[in-house]
Amino acid sequence: MTTSLQNFVTDTWVEATWEAFMRCAYNPAYEHGKAYYYQGKARIEMTPLGWNHAEDNTMISSLINIFCAVKGIPVRGLTNCSFRKTGLQEAQPDLAFYINSLENIPRRSNSPVDLNQFPPPDLVVEMAASSLGDDLGVKRLLYESLAVQEYWVVDVNHSEVICFVIANGGSKSISTSPTLPGLTMSIAQETLERSHAEDHGAITRWLWSQLS
Repeated sequence: MTTSLQNFVTDTWVEATWEAFMRCAYNPAYEHGKAYYYQGKARIEMTPLGWNHAEDNTMISSLINIFCAVKGIPVRGLTNCSFRKTGLQEAQPDLAFYINSLENIPRRSNSPVDLNQFPPPDLVVEMAASSLGDDLGVKRLLYESLAVQEYWVVDVNHSEVICFVIANGGSKSISTSPTLPGLTMSIAQETLERSHAEDHGAITRWLWSQLS
């Protein structure tokens, strides 16, 4: 049964037309949610976010930016940005990065990124607290279909980072980032583990020493 605005259930995938999804996504009741659409199903996440999710999001963003600064890699990062193929797909990852080739990236705007006009981000990251199964499952398939090059899932309950390289419509788990050569998931995991006890300034100094 196709879902209407009146009986939309959040934090799960439900059958919905694109038009119904758009009405929900722009409804004030869901303005603080994260919206996804894939293969005729919609998902709007409204679960409150706690310390683990928020801090790990900050630390992973810092890690990637510091790595790019040390290695001289051009990067533009986005938090909770929506990426849209009208009528087909939409994703709103916790983090997204355009890396190296920045000539054709979207211009500044308050609208979702139009993936019919601009390329998808090179790397996307999802923080998984209660959504690990979905992040490893349907969302991974969604990012494969959007032709993102690399996808990280951060299990915030276990400080684990799972990296997928995406190619030819599929993906596989790997231990070193192909988009950021030399950046290992072990460094990412240690960054998260250190954040349990150390302040962010100390972790930044440690990262500079490890990556330089």
